[in-house]
Amino acid sequence: MILTKSEAKASGILVMAILKKFIKYYKPYKYLFYADIMCALIVSIIDLSFPQILSYLAKNLFTQDKEIILQAIGFIGIALLFMYVIKYYCQYFIISWGHIMGAKMETDMRKDLFNQFQRLSFSYYDRNNTGEMMSKLVADLFDISELAHHGPENIFISTLKIIGSFSILMLINIKMTLILLVVTLVMVVFTIYKNIKMAPSFADSRVKIAAVNSSLQDSLSGIRVVKSFANERVEREKFRKSNHDFLDSKIRIYKLMGNFHAWNSFFEGLLYVVIIVSGGVFIANGSLKISDLAIYVLYVNLFINPIDVLINYTESFQKGYAGFKRFIEVLETAPDIVDKAGAKPLTDVKGEINYKNVSFRYDDDSNVLDNVSLTIKAGKNIALVGPSGGGKTTFCSLLPRFYDVTSGLITIDGNDIRDVTLDSLRNAIGIVQQDVYMFDGSIRENIAYGKAGSSEAEIIEAAQKANIHEFILSLDEGYDTYVGERGVRLSGGQKQRLSIARVFLKNPPILILDEATSALDNESERYIQNSLEKLSENRTTIVIAHRLSTIKNSDEIVVVTDEGIQERGSHKQLLEKAGIYAHYYNMQFEGLE
Repeated sequence: MILTKSEAKASGILVMAILKKFIKYYKPYKYLFYADIMCALIVSIIDLSFPQILSYLAKNLFTQDKEIILQAIGFIGIALLFMYVIKYYCQYFIISWGHIMGAKMETDMRKDLFNQFQRLSFSYYDRNNTGEMMSKLVADLFDISELAHHGPENIFISTLKIIGSFSILMLINIKMTLILLVVTLVMVVFTIYKNIKMAPSFADSRVKIAAVNSSLQDSLSGIRVVKSFANERVEREKFRKSNHDFLDSKIRIYKLMGNFHAWNSFFEGLLYVVIIVSGGVFIANGSLKISDLAIYVLYVNLFINPIDVLINYTESFQKGYAGFKRFIEVLETAPDIVDKAGAKPLTDVKGEINYKNVSFRYDDDSNVLDNVSLTIKAGKNIALVGPSGGGKTTFCSLLPRFYDVTSGLITIDGNDIRDVTLDSLRNAIGIVQQDVYMFDGSIRENIAYGKAGSSEAEIIEAAQKANIHEFILSLDEGYDTYVGERGVRLSGGQKQRLSIARVFLKNPPILILDEATSALDNESERYIQNSLEKLSENRTTIVIAHRLSTIKNSDEIVVVTDEGIQERGSHKQLLEKAGIYAHYYNMQFEGLE
């Protein structure tokens, strides 16, 4: 693909902008970076000086008498040994602390990326896969770390050696060095061209490995569903496809790399051909000594070696650059929902909620909610019922600002929720969902998640209120019992009661119960219903329910369909009305269709 002049300029500007952002991560470790570069400078000087020392000794010492040579050679040996001891310590610093600097930068980047993932809104997670995000946190950042360490060091050492050796080569024989320069320039142009050609393939490889991680994460997270449907073969086929797509991407890269390195190896051989042919010509006409040709060859090796390093570094650079580009794309994704300028904490919450002409849509979809208005008095218990897809969960998700209203406004105690800080808003709201998430850890840690820094007594009190304390004590390790990934070692009812204990510990003035008992058996439901009734006392509570038996005592029942709020009233009033609610109730309790 040939870029136009304007495209090439835009591409160059983009690369420079990305590199500037990359350089910022060196700032906290600038002294470590300077020390690394200083050590690299010393190593380069020592490497460049050896042929010069050899040349000097050959011309000035080794032509002397035996006694003079033997008298001097011991001191020279000690001096050279001391020089290489210095090189040893410099090399140790470059390899160890240079990598440590890269690892620290990687840690900073991982922290920034993780913090950004925490800031991003639900809509981002609706569009992106967890496996791909994990790939950016792990695989991409490792490649970036390698770039951070080896990049400046390789470029600095190689540039220094190339300039130093080229300058000395010019002093030995200008004409032969200029011929060498022509071949080198062809090699450089070829390298730049091939790098531009390889960049899309490396970027594609990052995408493909993210797809592999995504497939793996998806399959392992849902392994119980996979096995229950005996769909291991289906999952193997899905993983095989993503795995082979990644392999195809790597094959393309390695073919390009093979072609790239083979051509550069050819150019290096061409350099030696040029030296032998031109050297022979210059020796024949008397403008070059045979001893100078030997020294010249030593410096040519010094000249070619850093070029080799830069060429081999190409793959690391492409991987690191592609990874950092993806990293920056995430960091520069603006969260949909943030605190507005001047947002104030929501304090002394009574719990009066008012939805005023609220409409909402997901991206370009049609409205999920359309001009909905509803007032919920402080301390009241309101139930939302209606068909799936009618907008009940969306209605509740707007209150803690998991999504922002498309139009209209929502207030708590008269405060527009967009005018208060997100932390204070969400701290005022407790949510118990049907799909309970348990973190990988102990029962104590999962309950304590409801309130940072909670005491043992507070955790136990919350568990008692949730009717789970006795069960916890019956376990061998009590509150230290490991729950397994996503709470796999607990039943649905036990997990639900732990989530209720979590909210008891949080003690919010507003409560949302999103079908909290719909997936449970009758016995578990009775236990949990008692816990929920206790939890709802003296709080403004919004209940989403499909089991209508659980909401008969609500202060008000609101029937929500895809056409908005259709009915409102108490259980008795809605039955007498013989409308939608009565229809649903009769279906559940009288078997009517």
